[in-house]
Amino acid sequence: MQLQLISFVLIILHCMDYTGCQQHSSSRHRQHKQISGVSSGCQQGGCLTCSDYNGCLSCKPRFFMHLERIGMKQIGVCMTSCPPGFYGTRSPERNTCTKCRSECDSCFNKNFCTRCRAGFYLHLGKCQESCPEGLVGSDTQRECVPMCPVDCESCVNSETCTQCRLGLLQHGGRCLHLCPEEYEPNDNLMECTPRVHCEVGEWSEWSECSKSGRTCGFKRGQVTRTRQILQYPSPFGTPCPEISEVKDCVVKRRKCKEGPPRNRKYKDKQGGRRERKREREREREREAGEREDSDNRNKTEHRHRRGHDTQPVSPEDSFVQ
Repeated sequence: MQLQLISFVLIILHCMDYTGCQQHSSSRHRQHKQISGVSSGCQQGGCLTCSDYNGCLSCKPRFFMHLERIGMKQIGVCMTSCPPGFYGTRSPERNTCTKCRSECDSCFNKNFCTRCRAGFYLHLGKCQESCPEGLVGSDTQRECVPMCPVDCESCVNSETCTQCRLGLLQHGGRCLHLCPEEYEPNDNLMECTPRVHCEVGEWSEWSECSKSGRTCGFKRGQVTRTRQILQYPSPFGTPCPEISEVKDCVVKRRKCKEGPPRNRKYKDKQGGRRERKREREREREREAGEREDSDNRNKTEHRHRRGHDTQPVSPEDSFVQ
């Protein structure tokens, strides 16, 4: 009943400046139509009742009534949430949007700001021109922030830094020139990070005694063993130890059944030399045999000649002479 009375008063005020006022006041049917929200001026989906001139007069449940100023007059608008600079209040009769305090850009209610306008700083829901002791005003955030230590660029409070000045390293909320023991500087993060030391696995078994890649044909050789790197160190961590070892060994000499491929060429060369040596020896033997045969023939001929010279001369041969 109270809402209808308010609507009727607004219509009368509207009629005082609007031509055709007599038609609105004389037609009760048209007045009822206007109040019920079926007028052509009721464009908002959240309107329950409206006016061609004043917009929404009342809103549907869960909607907030917000008065928008257009020039010298205000238009009623029904909204699901209030715009920035206003907060919503609910009541059984009406849900309305109420303007925040003058120093607030946005607020939760009349006494609790969520963002301040320029020149004010938020602290515990209040917008104030200066911050309490130990805090400073941030023009970017428009709120009171902790006063950081001298070496800090940003901090959580007066004792905990989150970012240090150039040339300093952040560690445990403090800014340091040198990292503590077991930590090392990280130039990319500009902080101290834990050192990582090298880790290696267990040694393998000793290899078979060998020499120049052979495992036979010698008495003194060497054996080796190795181990794997499990964790490589950071730049300042403990470096890795040796991952291979070599020591001398002594074995009972034994002949090789077949030498490694790289010795075959040597053996072939040695075999060729021996074959050529045997060929020269056979040549010398043939030459010696031929010389001996030649000497024997010469001796035989010489004996024949000597035997012919010593034979007796017959009378006929003597007479002939």
